[in-house]
Amino acid sequence: MIFEIKIPSPGESITEVEIGRWLVEDGASVSKNQEIAEIESDKATLPLNASANGILKILVHEGERTAVGTVVCQIDGDENAQKVEKKAAKETPKQEPVAAPKSAVIKEEAPAVTKEVTNHLKITPAAKAVMEEANLNIDELISGLRRISRKDVEAVLGASNVSLPLSSTEITREVDRNAMSPLRQRLVAVKNETAMLTTFNEIDMSHLMELRKTHQQAFVDKYGLKLGFMSFFTKAVSIALASHPSVNSLIEDEDIITPRYHDIGIAVQTPKGLMVPIVRNAETKSIEGIEREIKELADKARDKKLTVQEMTGGTFTITNGGVFGSLMSTPILNPPQSGILGMHTIKDRPVAINGKVEIRPMMYVALSYDHRIIDGKDSVGFLVKVKDLIENPAKLLFNGKSGDEVLLGL
Repeated sequence: MIFEIKIPSPGESITEVEIGRWLVEDGASVSKNQEIAEIESDKATLPLNASANGILKILVHEGERTAVGTVVCQIDGDENAQKVEKKAAKETPKQEPVAAPKSAVIKEEAPAVTKEVTNHLKITPAAKAVMEEANLNIDELISGLRRISRKDVEAVLGASNVSLPLSSTEITREVDRNAMSPLRQRLVAVKNETAMLTTFNEIDMSHLMELRKTHQQAFVDKYGLKLGFMSFFTKAVSIALASHPSVNSLIEDEDIITPRYHDIGIAVQTPKGLMVPIVRNAETKSIEGIEREIKELADKARDKKLTVQEMTGGTFTITNGGVFGSLMSTPILNPPQSGILGMHTIKDRPVAINGKVEIRPMMYVALSYDHRIIDGKDSVGFLVKVKDLIENPAKLLFNGKSGDEVLLGL
């Protein structure tokens, strides 16, 4: 049976994608749910999985753009594949061994491969599958290889960061050329199609860091997960969005849409690049609930198990360049959203506290926003609100108000 694999929809408003790369060679054997390709859309890199066991036939090559719903490959199911293999076996004539004179027989042994060498060999999943199918071990594979060339040695030395003296004739002037992915092309469109501005502020992280340190073990004991900063920022952003709803808006045709719910995207770095899974209805969730959902989504992203639905439909995004050491940056919008908050690394800096200079752990934060929708007053007010909530985390319990204000009904 022939199974056709079509390009799935990567999300709203996306009609075309690009085949990033095939992870399996044409004609190779694949298993059901095996990841066989990566497809690049304007928003993310997504996996393409095999729908059945069988032999893969590639119809669309790497780098080609194709419409959503197009058949890009076929899988010849197990039944047909086995018939082809049996037919090929029947058509191949058996060769009887020809006995050689005893005097002419020369015993040629394959060079021994030490265990130390095989332990350092790297085998791709595709190569491993072929080897298992052919009952071929590493010793047999190496003994059947061609002779090692200078180019092979140089490739290994380069991968090991070992310097190799080059003669004047070996100095390279070569360049590598790779097609730009749709996701990266989209970044230019964001700059050209929006009136993007960025406003900055800084947050004293002292109280939040002390709260986290004091209650970390009790939180782990009760909920089975560690307490991070992102859950507090997500809660603070949700409360700030309620005070400044325009920051939660988007443009649809000639209309401005302002959702009353807060679906907040959390940027997660994965082996495939940056992905932005969504925490739905953050306004209804507790710190523990947000922390748990962020961990689950981050784990799924790193294990390549995120669905398209889990990455689409957000109303606002938070990205944390601080985990890579960024001190300050201007995050780029995640369309069609109109706002994105950038967190950065925490550094001890001298600050004025009640007329005295003290060393405090400080974080720069940045809000990039589309000025067509969000006015300067709302952008600055939103960021000041986030700052106030993080510096006074108890206010997160009362939707931005202090305990005294709640007590007095203010």
